[in-house]
Amino acid sequence: MTIPVVVGVDGSEASLEAVDWAADEAVRHGVPLHILHAASGNHEPSDVITAASERARKIAPTVRLSSEVSHENAASALIDKGRNALALVLGSRGFGDLDDMLLGSVSLAVAARSDCPVVVIRGEVAHRDGRFGTIVVGVEDEESSGTALEFAFREAHARRCRLAAVHAWSAPSGAFGAAQDPSWPLEAHVRPPAQVLDDALRDLTERHGDALVERRLIEAPARQALLAAASGADLLIVGARPRLVHRGLQLGLINHALLHHAPCPTAVVPHI
Repeated sequence: MTIPVVVGVDGSEASLEAVDWAADEAVRHGVPLHILHAASGNHEPSDVITAASERARKIAPTVRLSSEVSHENAASALIDKGRNALALVLGSRGFGDLDDMLLGSVSLAVAARSDCPVVVIRGEVAHRDGRFGTIVVGVEDEESSGTALEFAFREAHARRCRLAAVHAWSAPSGAFGAAQDPSWPLEAHVRPPAQVLDDALRDLTERHGDALVERRLIEAPARQALLAAASGADLLIVGARPRLVHRGLQLGLINHALLHHAPCPTAVVPHI
């Protein structure tokens, strides 16, 4: 059985934008699309499902479509469904004058706990419609970024677009000029930024010989570097190693910031 793309809907315009993106994603990968609505008192469940299904059929009439209404907590229902999904797609939900900046609690909870990639749909139409021809993936190292890179190469192949691999770094104290000096002396356990990026990409570039990969080394905080790169991207992809804190699982500060402020759809890929 082919696993589907799953999209969560709640009747909002943001969730319908998520349906648009999810329908395109299902077409790109040749998989079914499953629409999930966690019922609440705000909307009639049948109306929410009908509106989302009609929207999906207009965009992807050939995609196999299914839907369901869950009476679970929305985050729990999505996380359960994500255990057998190619990706979970959610709208970015905001409040008041900060609508474009604040992310809903359901999306944050799902991104922190999901077993599959979670894509939060953000940004203007140009970013959501794939007009830039570029995917950006943040690279920490080969171990931490492996699953995110796998997802990024898969997406770039499906879209036939450029993949920009971004590694942000800061020179150690007293190592000014290191970015320009390839002979920069390092401790045995520290590698030059270019080597970190090359090591992370090596196996995947060998397996995907036709991939158009652009390496970007940026001396800046990761949040700053990735937000800047995302300004010209159709999708930003980051890896996630959820952290257990006293209030439960949460995302790291960088991913939290990217999900709130990225100018394009953002995928959080759990580290496996």
